[in-house]
Amino acid sequence: MRTNFPVQNRFQLLLNLLLSLVFSLLSAISFAQANANTSTVGSSPILDAAIWPKKPIHLVVSFTPGGAPDTLARILAESWQKTLGVYVLVENRPGFGGNIGADYVAKSEADGYTLLIGTVGIHAINGVLYEKLSYDPSRDFAPISFLASTPNVLVVNKKLAANNLSELITLAKAEPNQLTYGSSGSGTSLHMSGELLKEMTGTQIRHIPYKGRAQFLPDLVSGRISLAFDNLASALPLIQANEIRAIGVTSVRRSAAAPDIPTIAEQGLPGFEAVSWYALVGPMGLPAVVQNRLSRLAKEALLQKSVQAKLRASGLEPAPNSPAELAHFIDQEREKWTVIVKKSGAKAD
Repeated sequence: MRTNFPVQNRFQLLLNLLLSLVFSLLSAISFAQANANTSTVGSSPILDAAIWPKKPIHLVVSFTPGGAPDTLARILAESWQKTLGVYVLVENRPGFGGNIGADYVAKSEADGYTLLIGTVGIHAINGVLYEKLSYDPSRDFAPISFLASTPNVLVVNKKLAANNLSELITLAKAEPNQLTYGSSGSGTSLHMSGELLKEMTGTQIRHIPYKGRAQFLPDLVSGRISLAFDNLASALPLIQANEIRAIGVTSVRRSAAAPDIPTIAEQGLPGFEAVSWYALVGPMGLPAVVQNRLSRLAKEALLQKSVQAKLRASGLEPAPNSPAELAHFIDQEREKWTVIVKKSGAKAD
């Protein structure tokens, strides 16, 4: 049976339906805007972890290939490519004490596709050592995870008349500014290890900054420079091959990777400590969901038994942690090295 509605009733029904559609549309728009506002950090939208990543990830190393940060980047790249199914590219951007690579990442899009292997120099030293930087170490990076640490080791040309720390100090005092030490750049822990040695021993040794250890190690072997501080991880093969001589490690305890090398502290300089550490960071504003996922991915890669064995054999001690724990650690390191840099009077060369 067909029912005939009055024209007025049909008009009212149509109006109610139209208003309902309008209100639904407005609600959807308001929800989308509210969701966008609560899901942004800075200007970067929080990405759903289910859809990230969709393109290659770039791991920037601010030093030349072959050193500890490069090794860590390649371990992460190999692991993530298997896990994520996208290319993970290691990009070396050396120079200026790590500042070139750091500046590049600091100014990159905060979308999880450009990351930095951070160092003690970049995050805890350069801000006080350099008068002007094109980035802010304390504000321009989002912490993701601590990666690993390694002692530095004081090494000398094997023809230098110094077999231990005492003989080196005697030689340096007898010939002020005649000995030279190389580092991978001003502001690195290698540079500051040398400055700490000079300050604690009252010696004068000229600093020669390089772009990376790939440049200063050949000069050390050939005798163009007298000595250097290097990461134990990269210096150990040359030490074992008798190409250079180890004087002492910069940690408070001997390294399990080289237990025969004494610490500098036990050779008459108690309190001497200057280790290198490495962390994974991204540009500030990195979406929290991606930041946390990257932290978990770093932890999964570094806790693999085969990876840990490889790192420890090279003198690297893996210790992944959370973004909050890394942020707290960097704050402590910055306070420590600010005091040391000011006390030593070191300047960027």
